[in-house]
Amino acid sequence: MTRPDQMPLLLLVTNGLREYREYLLRSISTRYRVHLINHTEPTWERPYLDGFTAVPDTGADAVLAAARRIAARQPVDGVLSWHEEHIVQAALVAEEFGLPGTRPDAVRRCRDKFATRTALAVARLPQPAFAVVSDLDEAAAAAGKLGYPVVIKPRAAGGSQGVVLVRDAAQLADEFTATRDVPVPHTPVFEQGVLVEEFVDGPEVSVDAVVRGGRVTPLFLGRKEVGFAPYFEETGHLVDGGEPLLADPDFTDTLQAVHTALGYTDGWTHTELKLTADGPKVIEVNGRLGGDLIPYLGLRATGIDPGLAAAAVACGREPHTAAAHRAVAGVRFFYPPHNDAVITSIGFDRTEPPAGIDLLVPLVGPGDVVSPPRKGLIDGRVALATAVAATPHDLRTALDRAQSALRLRVDRAQLPLTAPNFGG
Repeated sequence: MTRPDQMPLLLLVTNGLREYREYLLRSISTRYRVHLINHTEPTWERPYLDGFTAVPDTGADAVLAAARRIAARQPVDGVLSWHEEHIVQAALVAEEFGLPGTRPDAVRRCRDKFATRTALAVARLPQPAFAVVSDLDEAAAAAGKLGYPVVIKPRAAGGSQGVVLVRDAAQLADEFTATRDVPVPHTPVFEQGVLVEEFVDGPEVSVDAVVRGGRVTPLFLGRKEVGFAPYFEETGHLVDGGEPLLADPDFTDTLQAVHTALGYTDGWTHTELKLTADGPKVIEVNGRLGGDLIPYLGLRATGIDPGLAAAAVACGREPHTAAAHRAVAGVRFFYPPHNDAVITSIGFDRTEPPAGIDLLVPLVGPGDVVSPPRKGLIDGRVALATAVAATPHDLRTALDRAQSALRLRVDRAQLPLTAPNFGG
């Protein structure tokens, strides 16, 4: 039996919110010593940590300096980050210390959506037509050439921030400035900071995969539910342990070709695609684990542990990728009824928990002020529910019942109350 002091040492660059990332840290800590580098003191993370280093900020210089101090005391086996704004910092640490990982230039290629698009275009891989612009006039010209509707998005943001479906020139004028001005920490300031893209219709999916030595192994495919048009708030996800697309050689060959074109060789990726009438088209590639509990749903649907798989690849080990079972798992997010809603009370009726329900999690508390998208994109969520079932129909039934069990009261004095939109 391996003693705790003999387990590999893994550096983790920032952690994220407990509700979305604790399951990863809990698993990893059973087989790895985790040393967290972050700008705030750990709280709930402490039981899972072997050590902690506080940094004045989580930019590249501060993270590299912290990693050097840690490595001077003890050997480091790997470095990992599942936070979009810190994957380049982790790649720089891996490069400096000769640890497993994808080169920083390829990780930057994933962070920069224009660089992603350019690399895929050179490789002639399927994706929307696109242009990069600096101002509204250039955006209008690009949209006119591509043809409305178009999608505008910040060049390097994450989590669908600033991503808008624009149907005409007037709407483009209304939305462009907010998209251009989305704050994106720890990235270059681009003179041309907005992408204008052809809108491609069809269901959107995401694929979480481990990559080792350039070989891509897809693990989980999430089918995405989106709401609050014209924005792209992700209101839910469904992961089927028996997903047929992951057994489709044309689909998996496309995934492999995408990673090869980007130069992504080692780590975990979250690739988003639209399933169009002309076949799958790549929306973006993120050099990290998926958010929104998608890897957790993969764990519940297949038994493959995403935390342990990601840590193994980060430390140069072969990850365990064989499914132990097949089920269908899903998450649904719930939202307040109007902007600037003051939470009076929130919870779930647990007297008769719906069959199949896995987690019922309030994300806010009394006194919090919350808005739905656009004002509250992502952080406008008030609660989430996850479920596990045998079929997609049974799963959606369970999540519908969880939605009915939500008990949300808000201060009605803020704005006129409108019908709740729970993204269902």
